[in-house]
Amino acid sequence: MDAPLSLTLACALAVEERVARTGGARTAVVGLGAGLPLPEGPLVSFGVCGALVEGLEPGTLLTARKVVDPDGSVLWEGHPLELPGALTAVVCASDVVDDPGERRALAERSGAVAVEMESGTLASSGRLVGVVRAVSDAVGAPVGGLASAGRADGSTDWAVVARAFLLEPLGSLRTALGARRAFASLRQAAAAIPAAAAHG
Repeated sequence: MDAPLSLTLACALAVEERVARTGGARTAVVGLGAGLPLPEGPLVSFGVCGALVEGLEPGTLLTARKVVDPDGSVLWEGHPLELPGALTAVVCASDVVDDPGERRALAERSGAVAVEMESGTLASSGRLVGVVRAVSDAVGAPVGGLASAGRADGSTDWAVVARAFLLEPLGSLRTALGARRAFASLRQAAAAIPAAAAHG
């Protein structure tokens, strides 16, 4: 049964979509940067993000009140979906930023606390109604080679994953554990989103 308002949880990656599907809402893989055709109806940007400020550890759940570009211009603003344990936040829509210094500079310039790639494109559709993201990597913990493991179509390049673990075993393990914590938070959020939307 579809969620109220026929919401679709729009996910960059297939692994995120599998988590989103557990909550009962409609889901779609929209690819990196939401470059694939978008589904009809209202959209929730759903998936992982990277922290731009200290104190946001892997697993922290965010619900956005605003999406901005790297210069701080507002791309979307709305009522955050009310989810248990989620922090209300400003999220920056940008390409991958992995260097800790660049992340801190982006936070200062944009006013955002986290960064991801899809919400800007989803906002431009005029159908974005919420942004739900879980932190997978802290500001001082670069993702390294795993940052390029996602393909444009939302699938995973397992050769990139294997190479990252071979060349950066400790960093890759830290990133994988952070992603696991993020997915656990997203799984709880997915179950709560239909009810949150119904009361929004």
